[in-house]
Amino acid sequence: MDSLLEGSEHLERELTPEPIIAPASVSFVLHGALFGALVFYGVLAGFFHKNTWGNAGPGGAIQVNLVSNAVPLPSENPPSQNVLATETPSKAPAPPAPKAKEAADPTAIAMPGKTQQTQQQPTQPKTQLHQPQQKPDNKAAFGEQAVTSMQRATQAQVTQSGPTSVSTGDFGSRFPWYVDGINRKMSTSWYKPEVDPRTPKGTRVYLTFTIYRDGSPSSVQVDRASGSPTLDRSCVHGVQRVDTFGQLPPGYTSSSLKVSYYCEY
Repeated sequence: MDSLLEGSEHLERELTPEPIIAPASVSFVLHGALFGALVFYGVLAGFFHKNTWGNAGPGGAIQVNLVSNAVPLPSENPPSQNVLATETPSKAPAPPAPKAKEAADPTAIAMPGKTQQTQQQPTQPKTQLHQPQQKPDNKAAFGEQAVTSMQRATQAQVTQSGPTSVSTGDFGSRFPWYVDGINRKMSTSWYKPEVDPRTPKGTRVYLTFTIYRDGSPSSVQVDRASGSPTLDRSCVHGVQRVDTFGQLPPGYTSSSLKVSYYCEY
């Protein structure tokens, strides 16, 4: 009996339909709340986003405030740093106009003493007259040349090497080694401490003397005094101390040589 009652109750529960209205209403309410939340978020976000970029001006336009420390935008053509650069260079100056020739005044009165310039007429080329051609002379020229009337004179050539100068012909150019030997001999024989120390620096005394064939000096004379007696005497003594300057060169034919020498303090 009990089993029959349990089976009838179970069958009755299976045949009874499940409630649908309550779950459907709950689902509808949840979806509506979700949609309302999305709409509210969109309105709220749009409100704050619009106020972020400035205040609404008249007519619904957006007002933008620029700041002074904004980063400048790059320009396509950067400015030139050259102060001489210019887009409109100055034009070259025009060449000066030729001066107009002054026309002669026909009413002007000629002044006496002044010559009037006459207009030069073009000169006609002169025609060359026909000259007869000279026949070539096939004879050979022989004989002595005619004597010229030009006067000729010989002058002694002065050759100077250091303090020594020689005026006898071309002795200095032919025998420069002998002139150098005279300078060396005099540099060792001249005793400079004999000169008064009060003598100005650069003072010179010029001497002349003769060298014979065996090289011995003679006829020592002061050609140009220095103004210091001690310098003049010391230079003369320097020449007198030399026994010989060496025999004159064999190629030199004269028996003596005239020499000029100076001592400089």
